[in-house]
Amino acid sequence: MNRDQFLTAALQNPANEIIAEELFRLALPDAWLVSGCLVQTVWNVLTKRAVDYGINDYDVFYFDPDTSWEAEDAVIRTLETRFATRGIKVEARNQARVHLWYPEKHDLPYPPLRCSTQGIDRFLTKNTQIGIRRTREAYEVYAPNGYDDVAALIVRPNPGANFSAANYEAKAARWKALWPEITVLPAE
Repeated sequence: MNRDQFLTAALQNPANEIIAEELFRLALPDAWLVSGCLVQTVWNVLTKRAVDYGINDYDVFYFDPDTSWEAEDAVIRTLETRFATRGIKVEARNQARVHLWYPEKHDLPYPPLRCSTQGIDRFLTKNTQIGIRRTREAYEVYAPNGYDDVAALIVRPNPGANFSAANYEAKAARWKALWPEITVLPAE
């Protein structure tokens, strides 16, 4: 699978395209549609399921130097309002402030980030280290590990500062129950 094949499959889910277009219009700084909603849509295309099967929500990363909760909350509320009538649940997080709450919530270190793609780099699984965003001419895709694991339905751990084997195993178990075709590699 190459970039264009991945993007074509991911955009078969209308929610992904709607969100990417809206993020472009809103011009949030360094905004990306990321992770599971993209990969799971591709899995659904490959396994011939409904394109939105198994997708709990749609994750949006952006990077705003204003690390106040009030600023992030305003973005969260704006996106909720924009997508509520379409039944799309979006979870937005300012990557500039994740280090302020992550260690307390997960009891794991989380060094500050300098951009949204660094947040993508810290996902629990390598196969979900993907983000897309609409540009004036087309789409930009960030996929540091490529698309082979996505195409082969492989879930691979991404050890790092904030990696938790227990969280990885819980996430992988949920996915395996929904997509029995996937191969989950151990967290070791």
